Formats: sequence, C-alpha cells, structure tokens
Amino acid sequence: MIATQVLLSTLLAGAQAQEVPAAAGPGAVGEVVVTAQRREQSAQDVGVALSVLSGEELARRGVTNVNDLQFQTPSLEVVPAFGGGQPQFRLRGVGFEDYATNNTPTVGIYVDEVAYPVPAMTRGALFDIERVEVLRGPQGTLYGRNTTGGAVNFISRRPTDRFSAGADLEYGSFGLFKGEAFVSGPISDTLKVRVSGIAEQGGAFQRNRVTGERLGDADRLYGRALLEWTPAAGVDLLFNVHGGRDRSEQTGLYLFRPFQTRGYGIGTPGPVIPADPEDGKQTGWGLQGLSALVGTAPGARPSRDNDSWGASLTASLDVSPAVQLTSITSYEKLKRRELADWDASASRESDVFWGSDAEVWSQEVRLASSGQQRLGWVAGAYYSWQGLDERFLSDRTDSQAAVVDISYRQRADSISGFGQASYALTPVLTLIAGARYEHERRQLRDFVTLRNGVPNFTDGNRDTGLDEASGKLGLEVRPARGLMLYASASRGVKSGGFTVYNSRVPDQIDPFRPEILYAYEVGFKSDPARAVRLNGSVFFYDYRDQQVLSVVINPQSGSIGRIVNAPRSEIYGGELELQLAPTARLHVSHAISYKYGRYNEFDDVDAASVVRGPDGLYTGRTIDKAGLPVPIAHWGYQGAVSYALPLGARYSLETQADWSWRDELPSFLGPVYDLPDRWIANATLTLRPDEGRWWIGAYARNLFGEKYDLTRNFFLPNASIASPGRPASFGVRLGFGL
Repeated sequence: MIATQVLLSTLLAGAQAQEVPAAAGPGAVGEVVVTAQRREQSAQDVGVALSVLSGEELARRGVTNVNDLQFQTPSLEVVPAFGGGQPQFRLRGVGFEDYATNNTPTVGIYVDEVAYPVPAMTRGALFDIERVEVLRGPQGTLYGRNTTGGAVNFISRRPTDRFSAGADLEYGSFGLFKGEAFVSGPISDTLKVRVSGIAEQGGAFQRNRVTGERLGDADRLYGRALLEWTPAAGVDLLFNVHGGRDRSEQTGLYLFRPFQTRGYGIGTPGPVIPADPEDGKQTGWGLQGLSALVGTAPGARPSRDNDSWGASLTASLDVSPAVQLTSITSYEKLKRRELADWDASASRESDVFWGSDAEVWSQEVRLASSGQQRLGWVAGAYYSWQGLDERFLSDRTDSQAAVVDISYRQRADSISGFGQASYALTPVLTLIAGARYEHERRQLRDFVTLRNGVPNFTDGNRDTGLDEASGKLGLEVRPARGLMLYASASRGVKSGGFTVYNSRVPDQIDPFRPEILYAYEVGFKSDPARAVRLNGSVFFYDYRDQQVLSVVINPQSGSIGRIVNAPRSEIYGGELELQLAPTARLHVSHAISYKYGRYNEFDDVDAASVVRGPDGLYTGRTIDKAGLPVPIAHWGYQGAVSYALPLGARYSLETQADWSWRDELPSFLGPVYDLPDRWIANATLTLRPDEGRWWIGAYARNLFGEKYDLTRNFFLPNASIASPGRPASFGVRLGFGL
C-alpha cells in the first residue's frame, strides 16, 4: 500500500493548489490577494512565510473543520486535545500540550479579523469561506493578540452587489449528510446582506465492542448573517452575527493494548479487555454513573451538547485619501457540555465531563496608511476581556473509589498597543519595523478539587500576568521582476497560566510563566515564469521558558502533573513550496517542510524515580534534557493536482487529487505513544457545464484506507487509548447556484 501511495505521489505531484482565476490566462499560476498584513496585497509581495487555501479548495478537499487543515498546510499540525477534541495548533513545532480550556494557544485563530483566544471556540464548522491564510512565525505587531507560533486567518465571503444564491449537498459513507447554502445580494443602494449556513448529520464509523451500537454520528448546525452598509463614500460598516449548536456524538477512543480493568473496586482485578483492531472502528463506553451526576439521560454516550454564538461590528472610515480608520468590536460566547470515556470501556475508571461557560469581549482600533506609498504603516490598540466558569468531573469509582469534581472561575484582561511600518528606501530595498507592548492580568478564583465531596485544599485563588514588549525588524529586497528576498528577526510572547485539571495539591495550580520566542527567518518568493512559482524559507527559533506539560514533586503527595517552563530550547527548519500551471487546465503543486528541536537547558523530573522516604516525604531525581530532542515531527509533505478535461463543447470534467504525508510524531509520554508516519490521500471528480451554475461530483477521502491515530495517551497504568482518524469514505456532491 505504501509503495502504491509513493508511486501515485511521484506520478501526480503537488500541494497547496490554489484556485486560479480564469483571467490569469493559459499557463499562469495567477495572483492570490491576501490581507495578512492588514491591507490587500499579492501573497508574493508579503515578506512572511504564508500559505493560502481558497474556499473552493477547502470544499473540494473535504475540509469542514480546523483539524483537517494540518493535511493541507506546510509545518502545521492540529492535534485534538486528549479526550476532549479541542484543536491544539502547532506551527513549525511551536505548540502547547494541554487538554484544559483555560490557557491560551501558541497559534492565533482569527475569523474575519476577530481573535478566538479560547481553543474550544475554534471547533465550529467551516462554511462559506473565501480563503484561509496561514502565517508562520510570531505575530503581534499587526494583530490584536500576540502569538509565538503564528496565525490562521479565516475570511468569510462578503455580501455581493448582485443577487446570488447557492447550495452544496453531500451524501457519503456511514450515512453522512451535509448541506451548505447561502443567499446574498443588495437590499438598497447602500445596504447588502449575506446569509449562509451548514448542517451535518450522521457519519458514525465506530461500534461498541460489546453491544454493537453505533457511535460518532454528527449533529451540527451553524449559521452566519453579514450586513454591509456603506452610507457614504469612504464609510463601510459590516455587522456579523453567527451561532451554532453541536449535538454530535464524540469519536470514541480505542484500546491499542490490552486493558486490565479494576472493574469491581480498588484492588480487585476486573476482566481483561483485549486490544481493539487498529482501524479504530471498535470502542466502548459506560457513562451511567457520570450521567446521574450531571443530569444527562440514562445510557448517555460520549457526546457534545454545545451552543455558541457571537457578533461583531467592523467599521472602516477613510479619514483622508491616505489614512483609514478601522474599529472592530466583538463578543463571543460558548456553552460547552461534553461527556467522554477515557478508558474506552464500561468500567468506571475514567469517565469525564466538561461544563464550560466561556465569553470574550474585544475591541480593536487601528489607523493605517492607504494606497501605494513609500511609507506604509499600521498603528493600533487592542483590549480583550475573557471570562471562564468551568466544572470538570472525573468518575474514577472503579480505579480509585472516587469521583473528582473540579470547579473554578478564571478572568483575563489584556490591553496592548502595536504598530508596524515599512519604508521603501529604493525600488529594490524596503525596511520593516514593528513594535508591541502588552499588559495582561490573569486571575484564577475559587478553585476547588472535591474528592467524594471533600475538598483537597481551600486556598484556590492565584494570579499571574505579563508586561512584555515584542517586535519585528525586517528587510525585503526585490533584485528582479518576480523575485523577492526577505529576512526578519522578531520576538513573540505567549501568556502564562494555570494547570487546572486533576490538581489535588495547592502548588499544582501555581502559575507557570509566559514563554518568549526569538525568531529569525530568511526566505524568497519567486515567479520565474508565468507557469512557475517557487517559494522557500528557513528559520531558527530561540525559545525561552517554553511551556511544557511535565511533573513536579510535592513532598507530601509525590509526583504531580503540571505545566512547567523549560528555560532554553531551540527549533530550526524550513519549507519549500512549488506551484506549476503548464496549461490553463492543469495545476500542480508541492510543499515540503522540515523542523528539528532540542532542549538546551531543562532539568526535568524523572517521574519513575519518585519514592517515599522513611520520614514520609517524597523525593526524586531530575533528568538533564540538554541536547535531547523536543518531541515534534520532523518531515512533512503534501501534494495536489487538478485537471479540467473538456467533454464535447458544453461540459468539463474536473479531476483533482491531494495527499499528505506526515512524519512520525513523538510523544512526551514515551515511544509507546508515538504516532507513526502516515499518508492521507483524497480525490474528486466534478462535472460542470461550461455555461450554467450547477455541478455534480464524487469524492474519495482517505482513499487508500490508511489506519492512523490523531492522538495517543493513557489513563493510569492500564488503559492505553488512541483517537482514530476517519477510515476511507466515499460520497457524492450536488451543487447549484443562481
């Protein structure tokens, strides 16, 4: 099978195939316009490593959630958090391992310029998207929030000047149905509206190993309404209201090693459950005890009961012919209720529940230069307030004779000023400089861990924050038409926070510090011919106080899990992207990436060495990890090819294939939990008339049926579990527009 996949990759080629406008002409890769630097530019004129995917490409490749982006973008990994599934973004190896809801990500997620600082809020469906821009490296001098890893920008389609409407329907394997639709057009000369939505049902590919019941059906509904008002020349107001509900079943975990259950109480062995097949189609659950505690229906399955909604107002005003003022006011709300079974069995060893209420207010104001000038600049201010009230329950009746009930409140507010300027010294040479200063206060309040109703400790208030400067210096050189060389040095900052899940002793919730990343990058962007585009970059990251999930020693309790700071580490690597358009109908592209990281200074606790001494206190030794690798995947490659085959004088058959290979992903838990390398390939066929707005097609996703896991972990010494990727699936699509 691997040989077949390698052969296919060799014959076809590509990755990151962009939608090429018809106006680009025969044999041209076309121009992609982005707003990555807060103004419209050709992607080839932006001195930053970035990749762009159009909405058409996302739909054709079956990308309906942010987790699937990792198979389409160089150096990006999106790992679902253990058990909960909330996305954990990692760009160029810069990521954050934490399944809690309360801490900030290393990669900033923006939807229509609004930041989503709570990872669980980013799990909604992708629909009616114009494009996705993925920027690699620290971002902060142009954005409201500061990040160390990069930024992912989702840009929705705007209301249209003329009436238009359309729908895209899909039916696939395992009873999956998905429908997406929109209506757009003017209400008056100054007012336009666009309403869009998506619904998804079915798709369960797993069954209970004992009862045969299905698990994994989707039940999602999301919608968005955009109202654009231009009351006068130079004035544009965009009101965005959106929301959704998710009543889907969870993807079940499976046992990749035999599981010795406790089953009947502490110290009493239960039955041994054999390892499940590696295809992940077999799972197990038993949530009756937890269901009674949280008031869900008896016989509940691993599932979600989540609601989200939000609104934003983006106002743009031309202050003068050369200056534009932009204001973005937003509010986002998430109500999260989720059940999961971490031991993947009917045994009550680790059944969990999330009850989260999160909200985010933000306000951004910025001034920016307009038009093409020698001096281009952006200056702004940003304020954000976050509130999180959360309850996290673990039913460990059979493993520890306990139910652990954690609750807390967290508040975070930040205010920052940022700006960046570029100055063209000559037509060839441009200098770039940016700066940012940020103040943040983060408060943990009323934290309590109840074990069978008895609190472990009472001092549950903690505070942390930051007052940090960051910035960027860059140089762009354009020695010839179609060629740009760039270099940059930047400093990024990620907030500190608190370890809140399963924290049973006071020092476990003590804050960890912010992390700092010094990033150095050089690259080039080139169009050596109309049909050829070649971009590349190399980078070196100097990490300070990297946030790492590890353990610390408590003299009274032994080893306890906590996020700690590794004093010094480094990551280096690069990417190379190639696009080809030999004819107007054929488009091919490739992207390859490499990264490697190691610790330079980190004395980590050896959890296996922790013992209790004669005095009743626990001690242990540390491991000097200086020179040891940071657990990240090294190589990545993705490819795509598309060809429009004419059928007579009236129709075209569009053929498209894309694939992705990811290197082995090491785990900090040890080799048993490493994720093996994997190939994922997809293909589509779409029939379209040359005149008319309808199409019909068929698709295959995970075409070769690759068996792969999204994450691996364990609960206590016994249950080694994995979250499987979707198996091979096939389906048909029907679309039409007006």
